[in-house]
Amino acid sequence: MPNRATKTEIANDKTLDATLAALLQGYDFIRRRCERFGSDAFTTRAMLQSATCVVGEDAARMFYAPGRFTRVGAMPVMTLMLLQDFDSVQMLDGAALRHRKDMFLALATPPQIARLEEIARKEWRARIADWQARGRIVLFDETCEVLTRIACTWAAVPLSEHEAKARTREFAAMIEGSGTLGPRAWWGLFLRRGTERWARDVIHRVRTGEIETRADSPARIIAFHRELNGEPIELNAAAVELINVLRASVAVARYVVYGALMLHEKPERHQRLRAGDRAYAEAFAQEVRRLCPFFAYIGGRVREPFDWHNKHFAKGEWVVLDLYGTNIDPRSHRNATSFDPDRFLKREVCPFSFVPQGGGDVRTGHRCPGEDVTVALARVGIEMLAREMRYDVPPQDLSIRLSRIPARPKSRFIIENVRPVSLERTKVAAARNVAAGAK
Repeated sequence: MPNRATKTEIANDKTLDATLAALLQGYDFIRRRCERFGSDAFTTRAMLQSATCVVGEDAARMFYAPGRFTRVGAMPVMTLMLLQDFDSVQMLDGAALRHRKDMFLALATPPQIARLEEIARKEWRARIADWQARGRIVLFDETCEVLTRIACTWAAVPLSEHEAKARTREFAAMIEGSGTLGPRAWWGLFLRRGTERWARDVIHRVRTGEIETRADSPARIIAFHRELNGEPIELNAAAVELINVLRASVAVARYVVYGALMLHEKPERHQRLRAGDRAYAEAFAQEVRRLCPFFAYIGGRVREPFDWHNKHFAKGEWVVLDLYGTNIDPRSHRNATSFDPDRFLKREVCPFSFVPQGGGDVRTGHRCPGEDVTVALARVGIEMLAREMRYDVPPQDLSIRLSRIPARPKSRFIIENVRPVSLERTKVAAARNVAAGAK
C-alpha cells in the first residue's frame, strides 16, 4: 500500500452511486479506492446516500472515540435484521449501551470461557469419532453444526437432534446473507423468523423454570437481565440477544476453516500446535482473525459534530470504516499480508489497528463484547484439527473470492479419511512393533 501517512485531505469519489461497485468489489472496495486516491478517506454515494469511507489505524481511532458515533441508521436494514436486529445492544448508546454490555461481559468471564472450552472439546471429540465412519465431509458445514451444539450446551438451551440441524441451518443462513442484498439475504431473513419464535419460547421457558439452568448460564443471565431503568428486559429483546450470542458462536466456523486452510498450506505449522503450546495456539487464532476476510465494514452515524482530516462531520453523517483493510494495513502490520502468528507473541495488540470485531475499548464503545468467546472457540477448533485428528485433503477449489461477503473457501474445505489421533498413534505403534519383530 502506498505511504499515506501524511495525507490529510479527504478525496472525493465522483461515482454517481458506488453501491454496485461495493457489491462487486467486496472487501477491496474501500481499501483500493483509498490507494488510488492516496488518502485514508474519501466521500462517495452509496444506496443513494452520502458517505465517507475510511481505513487505517488513525481512522479507527477517529471512528471509535467514545460517544462519537451511533449504529442507529448506519447499517443496511437487511444486514441489521440478519446480524443484530433493532432490539440489540448495537442499537444502544451511552449509559444504556454500557449497561447492556455488562450483561454480555458477564457471559465472558474466565470461568465462563473455561466452561465453554471444556464443552467445546467434548463436542469436537464426539464429532471426530463420527466423521471417522463417514468418509468424506465438508468441514465448514460440519463445523457450523459443532458450534451450534457447543453454543447451545454452554447457554443451557436444550436441543433435540432435529432442532440442532434446524438451528444450524438458520444461524448459517443469517451469516451467509449478511453481506448481500440478493437471494441469500432474503433466505436468511425468512429462516430467522422461525429462529426468533424458538428463541422467545426458550426465554419464556427459562423464566417459568421449565428449562432448568445454571445461575451463570447465558440463557439465564439474558432472560433475567434488568435494563438501566430496573425493568426486566423485554421478551423480544431477550430473544434477539440470545440469538446474537448463539449465531455469533456459529460464525466462528469461518475462522476454524480458515485455520484449517493455513495448516493445509504449510503443514509445518502443525508442529507447535501439536506440542500443546497454548500461547501459540491463541496467537494462531488471532492471526487468522487478522488476515482472513470475514467482517468487511462497519458503519456509524455521527452523534456529536467533530473535525478530522480538514473535514467537519455534522450530526447524522454516515461514516463507514474498512475493518478488513485496517487489519492488513502495512503501516500498522509488518509483512501485513503474510501469515505470522508470532506477531501476536512479540508485541501488545493495538485496539485500533487490529479490529476484526470492532476497535477501541469494549466497555465504553462498540467493540464486540464477545471477542473472548470468539477467540476461545476458534483456538479450540484449530487445536482439535491439529492435535486430535488426522485427515486427508483431496483436490478441490480452496480459492477465496474477495467479492463475496462474507468470504470463505469456495469448496468449504472438504476432508476425508478422518482418524482420531489416538487411533493413529495405535497404528504407528503397531507398525513399529512389527518392524522390531522382523529384525
